[in-house]
Amino acid sequence: MIYRKEIDGLRAVAVLPVIFYHAGFAWFPGGYVGVDVFFVISGYLITSIILGELEAGRFTLAGFYERRARRILPALFFVLLACLPFAWLWLLPDELTAFGQSVMAVVGFVSNILFWLQTDYFGPTAEQIPLLHTWSLAVEEQYYLLFPLFMLLAWKLGKRWLVGVIAAVALLSLGWSEWLWRQSVEANFYLIPSRAWELMVGALTAFYLHKNTAAQGRAAQFASLLGLGLLACAVLLFDNGIPFPSLYALVPVVGAALLILFARPATWVGRLLACRVLVGIGLVSYSAYLWHQPVFVFARMQSMEEPGMELMAALSLLSLLLAWFSWRWVEKPFRDRRHFTRKQIFTSAAIGSLILLAIGGWLVWAQGVPSRFTGL
Repeated sequence: MIYRKEIDGLRAVAVLPVIFYHAGFAWFPGGYVGVDVFFVISGYLITSIILGELEAGRFTLAGFYERRARRILPALFFVLLACLPFAWLWLLPDELTAFGQSVMAVVGFVSNILFWLQTDYFGPTAEQIPLLHTWSLAVEEQYYLLFPLFMLLAWKLGKRWLVGVIAAVALLSLGWSEWLWRQSVEANFYLIPSRAWELMVGALTAFYLHKNTAAQGRAAQFASLLGLGLLACAVLLFDNGIPFPSLYALVPVVGAALLILFARPATWVGRLLACRVLVGIGLVSYSAYLWHQPVFVFARMQSMEEPGMELMAALSLLSLLLAWFSWRWVEKPFRDRRHFTRKQIFTSAAIGSLILLAIGGWLVWAQGVPSRFTGL
């Protein structure tokens, strides 16, 4: 798969609005749609890799899950461990119990289900949950469990059948989300049946680009500008009152797909996305996403009032600095096969998961360890 700087730039365009939204900056009321852009990017990249390997006859589930483990787990486990001392010092017993539950759910990639049962993403309590943002990781991992199996089993049907099935399921998922937000806002927001279509839009773009060349010239200029405009409209004009996901989610999702398809080096938008600053932020975007929520939550817990814009801007910058650190010293080494073999990756993942599950389970069993404050 050919590396495209524009995709890393698009990652930056996705993560920055999410960070600014959670920071409470009023001029980004729809910043939460950055997660939907991430879903489209993930669907595109994962499908592109799988398609290439299936055609070459070298796709294996073990290889796929090794790459996912290298990409996701080291930084995730590092951030979870870094949060533990602050949670121990600053969270009340019931809050620490909930934190233990969320650690266990994150490790099991079911935190979206936990938060569906516990909280409203747009409610005031969301600013007090350090790991709330991990719901989207759970959605992606649940998708990754199913989609490669589907591709492997259905590959012999041919690409037209694959595209048809994916498109049909995407339409069903979109229709489900449009119906479900009227029945259960929380289930619609957190659970994969309402989100799968966003990943599948990315998958469909991968199928298209796998054998087709994107349009050039004026058509590409217009389509890429339209894609960027759709993202800007969603970030700047959407707010918490819009049912989401729903048909409204087509705005950022179609925008992201247009940028993947048409934002090439020859276009203005492609050159913008490929600029050094956006590419740099895009490279650390996963770690930035992991860090920003706990940084904001723990900072708010130490303030009697909502922190001012200057402090939240500084904390946003701190999140990016922490992201660079974990990208440089955690993500990159574990993704390098010269440093860690497949066996070492799977063994480390198993051991790390068991340790975190044990810690989370003990915090729940000990009911948040109230003796921390009584000295007993």
